[in-house]
Amino acid sequence: MSQPLVAVSTDVKEFENYTWHAAPRQYLEAAISGAGVLPLLVPSFGERLDLDGLLKRVDGVMVTGSKSNVHPSLYGGEASEANGPYDPLRDSTTLPLIRKAIERGVPLLAICRGIQELNVALGGTLATEIQEREGVMDHRAPESDKQDERFAIRQAVTIKPGSCLAGVFGAGDIMINSVHRQAIDRLGPRLQVEAVAEDGTIEAVSVKDARAFAVGVQWHPEYWVKSDGNSLKIFQAFGAAARARAQGRGVLAQAAE
Repeated sequence: MSQPLVAVSTDVKEFENYTWHAAPRQYLEAAISGAGVLPLLVPSFGERLDLDGLLKRVDGVMVTGSKSNVHPSLYGGEASEANGPYDPLRDSTTLPLIRKAIERGVPLLAICRGIQELNVALGGTLATEIQEREGVMDHRAPESDKQDERFAIRQAVTIKPGSCLAGVFGAGDIMINSVHRQAIDRLGPRLQVEAVAEDGTIEAVSVKDARAFAVGVQWHPEYWVKSDGNSLKIFQAFGAAARARAQGRGVLAQAAE
């Protein structure tokens, strides 16, 4: 069977005198080697894109992490220089893409910024600079010039019994990396909590009424997909869902011939 095609979100960046629509290599590598899918970068042009047409052609959607944050105006918050940077073109693309993917039953994996976009897309809110809140641990990356140290697996999260991710990892604690300063505040009504940190921070969610795999994680499984078993497992689960959709679409196409 050919590789399922998976739509991947992009950030809008300015460098080398060009405006780039791009995604970090780690996500693309994890999609190929971990999930066994072919990643297709979706430029962030918002309503100019035919997202319905795109979702007829792909077998999954992966929403990546990013240094930028969802613009607070999208969930009733106030923008500030400290809370930035923002990427409104990405917001205008990913939020409707997430909603349409869920409606169409297209498998969805949302990572870091992606879980925050998922929550906002489904009516939730975000908490900013959570390390400043009483009783909340510092979830930001350790200060280092070395990416392996910044993305080190160092924090435990508890997987909820009976959840979607319990079927992937088993219930109980797993170790993950933590590189975020925002988190889910009010949970979107269509979401359920899949995993929490020891301070109660929501670390993973799933869509309750989804017709396919639809999960968001606050950590970064893409970084260690080649060396950490749990990082690999979530991409394998996403890849299996994408292949199931691809196979189902193939059967429907044959029946229509």
